[in-house]
Amino acid sequence: MVQEGRKAPAFTAVTDEGSKVSLKEYAGQIVVLYFYPKDMTPGCTTEAQCFRDDLPNFTKQGVVVLGCSPDSVERHVKFKEKYNLNFPLLSDPEHVIAEKYGVWQEKKMYGKTFMGIVRSTFIIDANGKIARIFSKVKVKDHTQAVLDALS
Repeated sequence: MVQEGRKAPAFTAVTDEGSKVSLKEYAGQIVVLYFYPKDMTPGCTTEAQCFRDDLPNFTKQGVVVLGCSPDSVERHVKFKEKYNLNFPLLSDPEHVIAEKYGVWQEKKMYGKTFMGIVRSTFIIDANGKIARIFSKVKVKDHTQAVLDALS
């Protein structure tokens, strides 16, 4: 189970640009890794736009923002282009990263039970440890809460 103060699970993923990226490449930097269910959906779009709009505030603090969902690289490209997103999106179609971080969980909607991403954000410190976990995130004011936690 992922916990604050413990080492962040290592991962390698393909980005929307088609290149592979690993968490270890960000050693010495603070990383905000946020998990969201699906590109092009209302809540996920709003969340991505908030991270896009607040990216200068993260960058000023030397923070890297990474979005992660089970969507394909191709869908990430369309999502990123449509909403002018300015940070990498990681493709996790087999939900390997999501499972490592404990965000691939049973969900219920309209009386149906299914497995999916529980919207969550992790702040990973420069030493590769989980500094803060935001679980079951509500999109409104979320990026500000993350920025406040970084201060």
